[in-house]
Amino acid sequence: MPYFTRRNRPSVWKGLVSGLAGGLAATIVMSQFQNGWEKASKALQTEKNAGSGKSKSKSQSNKKEEKEDATMKAADKVASLAGHPLSLAEGKKASPFVHYGFGTTMGALYGVMHEVAPKPMRILNPVLAGVGYGGALFVGADEIAVPALGLAPSPKKTPMSQHVYGLASHVVYGVTAEMVRRTVRKYL
Repeated sequence: MPYFTRRNRPSVWKGLVSGLAGGLAATIVMSQFQNGWEKASKALQTEKNAGSGKSKSKSQSNKKEEKEDATMKAADKVASLAGHPLSLAEGKKASPFVHYGFGTTMGALYGVMHEVAPKPMRILNPVLAGVGYGGALFVGADEIAVPALGLAPSPKKTPMSQHVYGLASHVVYGVTAEMVRRTVRKYL
């Protein structure tokens, strides 16, 4: 017969609270990881272009920066439903709210799911659990839901480097979410 201490007994509200904390922290860490990846990619591209004598004009790089990402498109869709389509500048301002809101919500969902999961799932190594959750979130969100909602092109039309970037970002998210969730949950 399993023995549960009060702290170890499954609790949906504790899962929700610890998942919210994990999701928010993981979204912050994921954003920093993505910023670092982008800077490293730009540095490598600049180095590569300098070595080959190629350089992009400023107008070409500015056009790339003004492209809407999935979170900007999602914010615009929600605002359009409310009767107020967003300008590009408004979309850029709303984008972090969508990103952090989604990441925090997914962390809360993960925390609740962890509480109601069978014991073998709850006692997994935190890194393995985080990698699994991040990978599942990558497939479910980036590869299926976002393209299905028209927020991004089909995965078949996306370069392999973008898939690697997305998977790596979500693995960082998943591992961070699990480590923070587990730590917060210990103290509830």
